[in-house]
Amino acid sequence: MLQKFKEHLGTHFSFLKEKKILIACSGGVDSVVLSFLLKKSGFNIGLAHCNFSLRGKESDGDETFVIDWADKLSIPIFTETFDTKEFAKDHKFSTQMAARELRYHWFNEILKDFKYDYVATGHHADDDLETFFINLSRGSGLQGLTGIPDINETVIRPLLPFSRPEIVAFAEENTLKWREDSSNTSTDYLRNKLRHDVIPEYKNAVEGVLQNIQKTQKYLKDSQDLIEDYMALVYNLAVTENFDGYTLHIEKLQELPHTEAVLYQLLHPFGFTDWPVVSELLKAQSGKQVFSSTHRLLKDRNVLLLTKITSKERKQEILIKKSTKKIESPLQMELNPIDKIGYIDNSVIYVDEDKLQYPLKLRKWRKGDIFQPFGMKGKKKLSKFFKDEKLSLVAKEKLWVLCSDSEIIWIIGHRADERFKVTSKTTDILKITVKN
Repeated sequence: MLQKFKEHLGTHFSFLKEKKILIACSGGVDSVVLSFLLKKSGFNIGLAHCNFSLRGKESDGDETFVIDWADKLSIPIFTETFDTKEFAKDHKFSTQMAARELRYHWFNEILKDFKYDYVATGHHADDDLETFFINLSRGSGLQGLTGIPDINETVIRPLLPFSRPEIVAFAEENTLKWREDSSNTSTDYLRNKLRHDVIPEYKNAVEGVLQNIQKTQKYLKDSQDLIEDYMALVYNLAVTENFDGYTLHIEKLQELPHTEAVLYQLLHPFGFTDWPVVSELLKAQSGKQVFSSTHRLLKDRNVLLLTKITSKERKQEILIKKSTKKIESPLQMELNPIDKIGYIDNSVIYVDEDKLQYPLKLRKWRKGDIFQPFGMKGKKKLSKFFKDEKLSLVAKEKLWVLCSDSEIIWIIGHRADERFKVTSKTTDILKITVKN
């Protein structure tokens, strides 16, 4: 197995040469064998062990074992103890999700602080098979059926071609010791139920099932690569990237075959799962929107606007005194008295300061707001102005207005008000600048 492992590294992980590798070591047979193989292959390695405080003395015993194992290998060891149940409670995570969050956050800290390049985990072919069935049972798309990636940013999984029986046999041949996690015997979790009850029966019923599914996943990955190439063309044709997200052009999407499948490929990376509702947006009225846990998809005329959900912007008014020269939030704004007017663009206005009533107010626009657009005699509702300007719903939500008492001075970034303009009678000019 050692020779096969070295050949696998040479073919798929040649970039690891001269790199420092941090091994996530639980003390189980997988991580013990992985650390042994990488050490024998001449790599610069260290171990990281998480004590999740979930199994009392057994968890402490795992930690002691891993420390002793690192000493035998003469390599660095990092350990950390977590109150996993408390973290899960505070963040409304499952215990498994809490452990994952804690683990990888800590691993990344070690990578940064101690100059390691990659984290290696002991995932193997049987883990991959279990993941395949879990995703299949949950209605996964193609990507979920291609299995666990062998490389995912800074996480590598060099044992994926090897089955658990191979790994155990290698450990026994080399008289390696390891720890068994008692929680792995419980069938309360879906993965363990598949591991102990379902997959063994499936292997008995179908000869060579592990190798055959590995072949299937290879074909699926090839298909996924083709889809990604096609989606790159679709993206260039039907998607525009904006400063605050993406615009999906509905007419362009509907010209393509299999529009719903295209929508899935475009949107599933952003956490959307309710595909019937998502596809209905194509024919919905403007203003209809669908949310994932991280993003919003909004129908606006002939486009779908995809934006990230951010924390709610402050709704209170920001008061600006006459002595104020600069504000940093929610916008970066500077207010400077000047002698004469200079350049003008959407980020700068000049007003007659004598016409202002302090404190000025910076706030979000409201329904019913009216102003007198610069250069016009009559007044106009902001809603009508936005319609004329063809502003999207998302763009309107982001707008701020600067006011003097109840009168709007400036729709920031768009149009100043005629009533505050500089004239030949102006004695004090105020330059107001907003930085993007």
